[in-house]
Amino acid sequence: MQGNTHIVGGITASLAFAQISNDNPLLLIGAGIIGALLPDICHSGSKIGRKFPIISKMVNKLFGHRSFTHSLLFLILMVMVLHTLVPFKAISIGILLGMASHIFLDMWTKKGVKLFFPVSISVRFPLTTRTGSKVEKVVFMLLTLLSVYFSYELIVNLLGTL
Repeated sequence: MQGNTHIVGGITASLAFAQISNDNPLLLIGAGIIGALLPDICHSGSKIGRKFPIISKMVNKLFGHRSFTHSLLFLILMVMVLHTLVPFKAISIGILLGMASHIFLDMWTKKGVKLFFPVSISVRFPLTTRTGSKVEKVVFMLLTLLSVYFSYELIVNLLGTL
């Protein structure tokens, strides 16, 4: 999936979580966007890879694309790092939600992800699409509509408490 699809996926996941939590939705969304881009640090052409080219090249050289940074192991390590270093729970949760949405979306691509890294098996869904395809554009639109829906719910609930 492309960066914009991952961003809206992170936003949607964060807004959905905001429906059932008392965490600050703006913190969740901001962190969700960062988390949604983070797994592609292994790809120098990605949005985050272009911002941090040296780190991106190092990670790619060590692991390749869609392996370690797209795995459950990376998610678990990030849980530990975030729990240790980030004092705001909403930020940690948002980053993890964004990362999880990224991995989930990439499982819909033909290449899939190395979900169980270091095991080299690629995991993907039975129905897949190609990055940048018309199907991805439909996914982007559906995620955008879901984000608008969840935003509306949050705004109505917020106004109802005033």
